[in-house]
Amino acid sequence: MEEYHRALEQCCNVERCQARSACAQRNHVGMAIRAFARLSWNFYATGVSWYEAKTAVVREAVRAYRGRPLDRPPPIA
Repeated sequence: MEEYHRALEQCCNVERCQARSACAQRNHVGMAIRAFARLSWNFYATGVSWYEAKTAVVREAVRAYRGRPLDRPPPIA
């Protein structure tokens, strides 16, 4: 149980909710739990730890942003 709680906080940032309304906070916690479930599924399927998987997702997002910082669609020729 402690491992689940630690991973939910560290990997899914459940404690970093900036929302004020109860509905938004519930949505944030629900999505954090869903992200944790996906990380756990990925761990059992591939053997890649939660931390490595999270780092890979963040690294790919940064790489994509650096390639196209404003996320504009390509111009139509």
